[in-house]
Amino acid sequence: MQFVMCLMILISNAAAIQDLSGKMFVFPQQTDTAHVLLTPSKTNFTAITVCHRSFTDLKWDHGLFSMAVPPYDNEFLVFYNFATNEMDLSMKNVQISYGELDYKLSTWHSICTTWESSTRLVQLWFNGQQLTKKYVKKYVNAKPSQITAPSIILGQEQDKYGGDFDTTQSFLGMMTDVHMYDYVLPSCEIQKYMSELSFTPGNVLNWAELDFQIRDRVLIEDKQLDCQ
Repeated sequence: MQFVMCLMILISNAAAIQDLSGKMFVFPQQTDTAHVLLTPSKTNFTAITVCHRSFTDLKWDHGLFSMAVPPYDNEFLVFYNFATNEMDLSMKNVQISYGELDYKLSTWHSICTTWESSTRLVQLWFNGQQLTKKYVKKYVNAKPSQITAPSIILGQEQDKYGGDFDTTQSFLGMMTDVHMYDYVLPSCEIQKYMSELSFTPGNVLNWAELDFQIRDRVLIEDKQLDCQ
């Protein structure tokens, strides 16, 4: 597969709301500092869907989406465990794992994760394939989740609210099309997202209206597209 690389932009540390359609974040080096801080439009959730696409050749554990609140460093975490080839999802520090994934290196992967507090069910969608819904047994609070000032970070996994990053778990690669919803996105909409068709954008995080701040060395480039 041939790719074409276009515009490269280095963004300052100032917060910004930008339309990143056709763009991607590039995390070019292993570090415990470089990350992107996202500002959600809502902070009160009884359900969550997070979708994103990523590309990496990492042969170590790495976080793909990290949301923390003061009580929980893993309020909502999507994390790849290299040793076990499992995608680990954490809700309020309770972990659910999905194994035997075809998580190839140097390949774009589309991932959506859903969680609903009323049913305590989570589900992973991986490259268009829906995986089993799983019950978060240890998650005992079925009441609506009241989340205050969540810290949402790409590129690092938070071991405490807003920081305590580990170089050996940093993300190195490219990431794009990050969307977050305060409800479980219908399966047809998830399939449209996976196929890169027209879909309902996130109402909490919207890649076309993303409020974000870059810390340290993270780049914004045009997405790499197939040349016809």
